[in-house]
Amino acid sequence: MIPEALDLSSVPNHVACVMDGNGRWAQARGLERTEGHAAGEEALFDAIEGAQAIGVKWLTVFAFSTENWKRPPEEVKFLMNFNESLLERRSHELNDMGIRIRFAGRRNWRVPKRVLRRMDEAVELTKNNREMTLTIAFNYGGRAEIIDAVKQMLEDGVAIDRITERKLERYLYEPTMPDVDLLIRTSGEHRLSNFLLWQMAYSELLFTDTLWPDFRRKHLYEAVLEYQARDRRFGGLNR
Repeated sequence: MIPEALDLSSVPNHVACVMDGNGRWAQARGLERTEGHAAGEEALFDAIEGAQAIGVKWLTVFAFSTENWKRPPEEVKFLMNFNESLLERRSHELNDMGIRIRFAGRRNWRVPKRVLRRMDEAVELTKNNREMTLTIAFNYGGRAEIIDAVKQMLEDGVAIDRITERKLERYLYEPTMPDVDLLIRTSGEHRLSNFLLWQMAYSELLFTDTLWPDFRRKHLYEAVLEYQARDRRFGGLNR
């Protein structure tokens, strides 16, 4: 249920989530780490439904980072297969909800071709939806995104005096993505972990001890209430 105190007229336009704590959730229950990732699916879809219900227009989730390749091979393999399966099972459901699916990250040799195909199919299926945009950061790193953008600008011969913030934004993985208003990170960690570094220049940051598989829309609403209580000045002064 949406809290009465939540002001639907000042909901953050763009919410980003670092879905952290899956492994610890599983280990605390004597399960394999991969079981925690699977349990996180319910949390993700409850958060998606909750965000849509209050009018969030952009939701971006950190699914797999460029640093996650360092994890044990069996866990990496599970995550590749799980994300492929997730897209196969849930894309049509998201489409029925009017949600547009996008991806941000490097499309290189490390990502299995079958996973890239599923990603492309999900984008194509949902491309005309406008209720909300769900961006999945996959094989993503904030520094990598900025480096890739600069490299592409150089390849395109962009003159030095033409380089501006707006120009660089056009070369990011998802150029139409607005700046993040609210970042939520679960599991008690207080780091950005190389996530959306450009887009979070003026984001409100909220850290919760809740492990991601236990995260539900009520936690999202609590985060939005905290967001609405903050004074956002963007470097200026409110009079």
